[in-house]
Amino acid sequence: MNTTPQAEILNIGDELLIGQIVNTNAVWLAQELNKRGVAVQRMTTVGDREMDIVAALTHAMQHQDIIIITGGLGPTKDDLTKDILTRFFNTRLVFHEEVFQLLDSFFKKRGRVLNEANKTQCYVPEACTVLMNYWGTAPGMLFEKEGKIIVSLPGVPLEMKELMNKYIFPLIESRYTLPPLIHRSFLTEGIPESELMTILADWENNLPPSIKLAYLPSAGQVTLRLSTLNTDGKGKELILEQEEKLKAIIGHEIVGYDGETLEQVIQRIFIENKLTLGTAESCTGGYIAHKITSVPGSSAYFMGSVVSYHNRVKQEILQVKNETLQTVGAVSKETVIQMAENARKMLHTDYTIAVSGIAGPDGGTPEKPVGTVWVAWATPQGTLTKKYRFGNDRLTNIHRTYQAALGVLRKLVLNIPVGENFWE
Repeated sequence: MNTTPQAEILNIGDELLIGQIVNTNAVWLAQELNKRGVAVQRMTTVGDREMDIVAALTHAMQHQDIIIITGGLGPTKDDLTKDILTRFFNTRLVFHEEVFQLLDSFFKKRGRVLNEANKTQCYVPEACTVLMNYWGTAPGMLFEKEGKIIVSLPGVPLEMKELMNKYIFPLIESRYTLPPLIHRSFLTEGIPESELMTILADWENNLPPSIKLAYLPSAGQVTLRLSTLNTDGKGKELILEQEEKLKAIIGHEIVGYDGETLEQVIQRIFIENKLTLGTAESCTGGYIAHKITSVPGSSAYFMGSVVSYHNRVKQEILQVKNETLQTVGAVSKETVIQMAENARKMLHTDYTIAVSGIAGPDGGTPEKPVGTVWVAWATPQGTLTKKYRFGNDRLTNIHRTYQAALGVLRKLVLNIPVGENFWE
């Protein structure tokens, strides 16, 4: 039994190099491998060229214990991975009857006929262990050479994840004595990384040497991750002790734990408290409702949304007064208050969020520049509003609006103070 295996993630595809597709596979694989104590030493992305793929694979074989390859297993001419691996491991392609039967069934269930191009996916390198793909058309392939594990998987994220969970992670866990790593992460919202570092400086400086702290910032949020090895069985106790100290410093600003998203936290809070929610959205175009309903089970508390992108919809559906729109405009405190309160009555909810702003890149004025957003929260206790000034990027402004809206909503439901400047 070996310890502390080292891994490389090798992603193949021109679409990754030109930025046509975001490489989410590498991120997920790195996270999941590290969770299990596998040290990811290198991530490599190469295009659909044999010399580049062979060079990357040769380097990985010289330095790593585990090599995870994704992409290039489709039926088209630019999908070269299978043929290259066949030559690399000095083997030949053979017809695999079980793959054929699975693929034929896959197509029939979808009312399609298995064509000649897809039939080529039934041929696999003789030297590999075939990983049956029940979620797509390309089987995975497992090679073992010189004590190393080499895995080739489809680039489709769902298929890759299912194959890793079904076949590869169990193999790795049985093959290696993995270090007992313990992670605990804390999602914070609304505090910039530099400010958070200042607030936590004393706590961070006094962390035990065995505990490592990582700051993982994203737009409007920072995740703190504590990690330690549980070699003496006291790792969980040490993490818990530091967690309590952290909560004493920024307890109200910790939104979720261990990968929870803001929308997952909101769902949990609303369902636990038997509350309902609705939204009235202008500048976000339904994005807040989309994020909420992306979580399974959201129908238990989310009643619906009115996307009042045009002023006519604000007037005719949400009953925003024409006088308000004419005098102070759609992007105003008065407008979002009417949107929130009227939507709350219409949707029969306990809470309603309303947003109206200038997402950009056009439409700004000196008084209301791009990035100006008004948010209102209609609650059983009254209506709150706040004006935000985000940046110049449209998609970032939409995302930051969603974060701000749900971040304050969490505090309102949990009776956490939000500040006097909200009650305008």
